[in-house]
Amino acid sequence: MRKLIAILVVCVAPALAAQQDSTAPPDSAERERLQQQIEDRFGRLVQQQLQLSDDQAVKLRGTEERFRGRRREILRRQLALRLGLNAQMCPGCSANPDSVRRLMDGIEANRAELFRLQEDQDREMKGYLTPVQHARYQILRERFFRRLTEVRRERLEGREGRRPLRPRRRPLR
Repeated sequence: MRKLIAILVVCVAPALAAQQDSTAPPDSAERERLQQQIEDRFGRLVQQQLQLSDDQAVKLRGTEERFRGRRREILRRQLALRLGLNAQMCPGCSANPDSVRRLMDGIEANRAELFRLQEDQDREMKGYLTPVQHARYQILRERFFRRLTEVRRERLEGREGRRPLRPRRRPLR
């Protein structure tokens, strides 16, 4: 199980880094292939861990697909806003109060939009997952995205090869 999560993280990190890099060619075939591999592997992991029926797995994939595009757009905007705020707040820079206020308002609005999106997705999933499956899914997903964030941060900070990629927590049982 740990090996599977580590493989997922290793495969996801380059795809997400390419997704976040505005200089990367949009919709490259390699990125699409990697993203599809990641989604397939995570889907199999979720189906196994949650012991989903085939019908539940199909519904969950459909839900994820419907919400994925909106989530990515919100996260892209959030990244742009945070980069703008970082540029305003750099040491030795004179921050423009109006720009900082607009950036902070945008970050807050995006955070609220992401929360509403998650609520909508949760409401849909409650229609076909049991409460235990839903809770396990949330835990798996949170751990997965937390680890992806760590990997992305390490890549951005140039520490990519210094530490082995290992999952932080034990799998759900």
